[in-house]
Amino acid sequence: MPPTDVRRSSASGGVQSLERAFALLEHMADAGGETGLSELAASSGLPLPTIHRLMRTLVACGYVRQQPNRRYALGPRLIRLGESAARPLATWARPHLTRLVDETGETANMALLDGDDVVYVAQVPSRHSMRMFTEVGRRVRPHTTGVGKALLAGLPDDEVRALLARTGMPAATDRTITTPDAFLDALRAVRADGFALDDNEQEIGVRCVAVTVPGSPTPAAISVSGPAGRVTDEATARMAPLLREVALDLATALAGAPRRG
Repeated sequence: MPPTDVRRSSASGGVQSLERAFALLEHMADAGGETGLSELAASSGLPLPTIHRLMRTLVACGYVRQQPNRRYALGPRLIRLGESAARPLATWARPHLTRLVDETGETANMALLDGDDVVYVAQVPSRHSMRMFTEVGRRVRPHTTGVGKALLAGLPDDEVRALLARTGMPAATDRTITTPDAFLDALRAVRADGFALDDNEQEIGVRCVAVTVPGSPTPAAISVSGPAGRVTDEATARMAPLLREVALDLATALAGAPRRG
């Protein structure tokens, strides 16, 4: 996506300095959570004195911190805001995840891309005695998961490479993809197929089918996970269209529009 120019005034009559401050926070998040003033100027279109003034305020409030190398990083006060925002998101997602469990019999999850990590924010467990082992609040590297693949498939290849360079690609199992070229090949398959698959890559014996939630205010994905013996290729072929349908319904709910009848 092209850089957002935050120099223009709000058509809704909002407070321009507030809009600019939030835009700078989003640019920092897009850059992996840490950036310099010149990079913010290039991505935002704002003059350096304006950025410096806004960053000083954000630092004073604890939403940004200045590193010893003079670069700026997202601050710890944002964690509380993010956790609070995730709670209603999980509430909105729950009936949609419940539908997935009812129709597939497997555990359903919702995850967000938070900086360079995937964080699970909602889950409805399978009724089977053997279940998926991911829990709400768990943070994982995106290259090891189906939801991570689904989320990164929406990014340009150069952004994916930059993220992988920051996180590294350690193996969670002997099936984990551990090179950027192989991972980009997997993302091309995700774009072609319309869903992502984690095939024993995060945990041996577990498979996961995932899709993104289109138009979500923050990058989000939903998934169905379960033992490899149940989440077979045949089951995956049935689950993927259902996941896409539920993702569209969830996107409608998040947008505040009436649900389809």
